[in-house]
Amino acid sequence: MSHDFARQRRETFDTFRASKGVKLPARAVVDFAFFVEETDADWAAFERALKAKGFRTRRLEDGETVIASVGPVAVTAEEIWRWEELATDIALRHDFYPDGWELDL
Repeated sequence: MSHDFARQRRETFDTFRASKGVKLPARAVVDFAFFVEETDADWAAFERALKAKGFRTRRLEDGETVIASVGPVAVTAEEIWRWEELATDIALRHDFYPDGWELDL
């Protein structure tokens, strides 16, 4: 099954529309969460690929999740989506799937 990037993009842009009236910083670090789908996924290759594109990575203690951080970047739907799409594309090629993002304030 192919990933629905259009739906994922809509969700990111909807998050910004829903946050109208909320004071957001101009710039922030953004943490993208990815969970492993296949037991034989190559975690190290996934993290290397993310780092090559400017992300910092860490593994959560749950043994299933990688956090890919970038920034500080502009806190706009367009800028966050640009990084989210890039990280998601890398993740899918390494048997990981997106599980949202948040600002690291």
